[in-house]
Amino acid sequence: MYPSARDHIVLAGWPSIKEGLDALGFDAVELTFDRDCSVLPIDASGPEQIRLDTAEGIDTLRKQLEANKIRVSAFLMANDFANPDFDFEVNWTIAAIRAADALGIPAVRIDAMMHGEEEASPEKNIEVFAKAMARVLDATSDSKVDLGIENHGHQGNRPEFLEAVFAAVGSPRLGLTLDTGNFYWYGHPLSRVYEIIEQFAPYCKHTHAKNIKYPAELREVQREVGLEYGKYVSTMAEGDVDHKRVVEILKAAGYDRDLCLEDESLGKFPREEWPSVLLADAEYFRSVL
Repeated sequence: MYPSARDHIVLAGWPSIKEGLDALGFDAVELTFDRDCSVLPIDASGPEQIRLDTAEGIDTLRKQLEANKIRVSAFLMANDFANPDFDFEVNWTIAAIRAADALGIPAVRIDAMMHGEEEASPEKNIEVFAKAMARVLDATSDSKVDLGIENHGHQGNRPEFLEAVFAAVGSPRLGLTLDTGNFYWYGHPLSRVYEIIEQFAPYCKHTHAKNIKYPAELREVQREVGLEYGKYVSTMAEGDVDHKRVVEILKAAGYDRDLCLEDESLGKFPREEWPSVLLADAEYFRSVL
């Protein structure tokens, strides 16, 4: 297992992904794959956005990665399979997989959130989501790239939703982007969070790592979703989720990919302190890995 960081987290502290990763001591980044199939550059040597739906763009990114000795741990997508233009969402995901294949990127993060998901029935949401994943996987049956559904939003943090989608699709390429803080954010008691992580560890394809620090009396009770998140979100080392324990669970399940930094507590600190907060996070990552 190795450390990585989200592109926007790195750029919160440094002018370029290259400079930030060098400061953190990481060699891997998760790149956001935008709706026009573009990603951010690794350094300042080229365009401000690199389009990966062209051979030229893929070659540009490949050269930047090789020159800077950096790898991409995953693409991140903010898809919405409740979009009326369902075909766009499917085809965009296929494009991300094709670009990942060309660059040797192992995984694509899939968003579990769907517009209006709380108004639709859970059964309908599962049907739509599974249909999307099946179409994407069928269209990329020659690919080695895995899809990791993040436990994000309301339905994504319900174990029964994840179980049902995995069972309905039945592909070894479909699994989880484990967000280590989101099950806790959803309101699950801390001990239950570890149980859920252990349940889904065999499905893990990619991760996001963040943390939350609740008062002691709230840690082992079922809380409302997102209870005062802005108040209780914390740095990696200060939060309640023990990432050494999480790493041990993942390793025991055979997971050997990245632990990806996504510290959402930066807004609690003055802007000039953000690099030092992220450097402390990096040290915490080294201690748990």
